[in-house]
Amino acid sequence: MTRKLEFFFDFGSPNAYLAYTQLPALCERCITDLVWRPMLLGGVFKATGNHAPGEVPAKGAYLRRDMARFVERYGIEYQFNDAFPINTLTLMRGAVALLDDIRFPTYVDAVFRALWVDNRDLGDPAVLEHTLADVGFEASEFMAAVSAPETKQALIAATDEAVARGVFGAPSFIVDDELFFGQDRLDFVERALTHV
Repeated sequence: MTRKLEFFFDFGSPNAYLAYTQLPALCERCITDLVWRPMLLGGVFKATGNHAPGEVPAKGAYLRRDMARFVERYGIEYQFNDAFPINTLTLMRGAVALLDDIRFPTYVDAVFRALWVDNRDLGDPAVLEHTLADVGFEASEFMAAVSAPETKQALIAATDEAVARGVFGAPSFIVDDELFFGQDRLDFVERALTHV
């Protein structure tokens, strides 16, 4: 039976982006199904009493340098977003609305790339509309989906579920009910997936 890896993420986390770039190869090596778990990181912080690392200046500065080390290790494109911290409410509602849509991978890739490679401010509706139009999304259809009451409730429920399962930040991973936090724990995730 194929194991599964649950990926709890919010687009506003640069570390979630770093993890995102590594997950396809990890899942292929481990013959693992990736289960996407979009959540609202601000809601997780509020529910758990956690705070963004950048709220501690010394920690924020250290994490920026540490991220540069991982970017070099992974050999990926990356640029810190000038609009950070980003309000991702609309973006995460979009992820929930499209979760079972064939276009979900296109949406995820477009948003992560726009934020953490192209340095776009997706909090600006015009920039978001342009970004999504570039990959075939129609603005009115997208806005109707993210504004739907069922989408709003689904994101709340997904965030509540994440907290109930022990998630306190992003990215987080669950393998067989074991939680791993941070993209720098992917080696432990891989070990858990390959351990019999």
